[in-house]
Amino acid sequence: MKLQRRVVVTGMGIVSPIGNSINDAWDACKSGISGISFNETNIPDSPVTIGGRIKDLDLKEYLDVKEIRRLDPFIQYSLISSSQAIKDASIDSLIDCSRVGVNFSSGIGGISNIEKNHDLLNNHSYKKISPFFVPGSIINMASGFISIRNGFTGPSMSTVTACSAASHSIGMSARSIAYGDADIMIAGGGEMSSTPLGIGGFIAARALSESSDPLTASRPWDKDRDGFVLSDGSAALVLEEYEHAKKRNVHIYGEIIGFGMSSDAHHMTAPPENGKGAAKAMHEALKDAEMDCSEIHYINAHGTSTPLGDLAEANAIKSTFSNTIPNISSTKSMTGHTLGAAGAIESVFSLLAIRDGVVPPTINLDNLDPSCGLDFTPHTARDKKITIVMNNSFGFGGTNSSLIFKRV
Repeated sequence: MKLQRRVVVTGMGIVSPIGNSINDAWDACKSGISGISFNETNIPDSPVTIGGRIKDLDLKEYLDVKEIRRLDPFIQYSLISSSQAIKDASIDSLIDCSRVGVNFSSGIGGISNIEKNHDLLNNHSYKKISPFFVPGSIINMASGFISIRNGFTGPSMSTVTACSAASHSIGMSARSIAYGDADIMIAGGGEMSSTPLGIGGFIAARALSESSDPLTASRPWDKDRDGFVLSDGSAALVLEEYEHAKKRNVHIYGEIIGFGMSSDAHHMTAPPENGKGAAKAMHEALKDAEMDCSEIHYINAHGTSTPLGDLAEANAIKSTFSNTIPNISSTKSMTGHTLGAAGAIESVFSLLAIRDGVVPPTINLDNLDPSCGLDFTPHTARDKKITIVMNNSFGFGGTNSSLIFKRV
């Protein structure tokens, strides 16, 4: 269904392995700087020794002592990125808070808090469990705390769809505005799953890279890729009804013109090799935008650096775009995979690619897998006039999402 009201992006914020501000993260992204490093996993004999962790972030700049003590890091990161985005969008006391909502997501949620309180239960007693354990851990409390902190009384929800979560939050938030439920939505995702249990679970699933070189471990579409690099982070977008934003005379990064969803209905963790489900999400987004595939200038791909996932997405792009394949890259080659935050982080980079006319690179793509066989912008960013970008996100359970952004 065509959006009844136009929806634009008026603010953005980010916490990521390559920077904790929009400018820092984007500068690193354009320059092809990896945010992956060696990390202590606290797992004996772990084959995984690397990850994309948050560095040089002063929590006290954004959070009070109680929030730092009580809230799981994924909620803290969500509060920080949303605070940046709200400030960027110049949302102040003059805003009608009854018309502002939040849809903020996570793939896994408060696993750090769960581990800590489980240890307290086992090593001491239930009396040691924090009374803030549950409200400081559950996924919807990212939206809850953003709403509480800012007094936003519009819709409050969280879309939990694994690695598609943030993209679904953005798409569903756009529809909340389009259908008149709100004038402004704070949308995005946060994740901090680099705990012993989180890392151990992905090791057991044989999903993670076991490379000993952090700078080259995330290598989408390279024939030597061996899994994704688990990373932490958050990003937030302020979505706003177009006329509402014009009346406020605020900067507009771009417009959301398409949103598509699908399910693989295939396997709990693996996509079909032909990428049929991913292709359907892209087709649905193009249909929603009422546009032809030839009008897309850049695809910020899901591109996680897994053998089957990268191949499936390449095949999906080939089947969707035929002879009109646009520029493609995976910024996960620099950030690693932030799971439920990935779609928001990559939406930020998609909108900045439009603003600056830059296709960010896919670093570490030294030996292209011939079965993938496309131009994925290896090593170096490219200057290009970009008007329309597609951003893909796919997740466990076969959930798929595609967003389309356009210059205004």
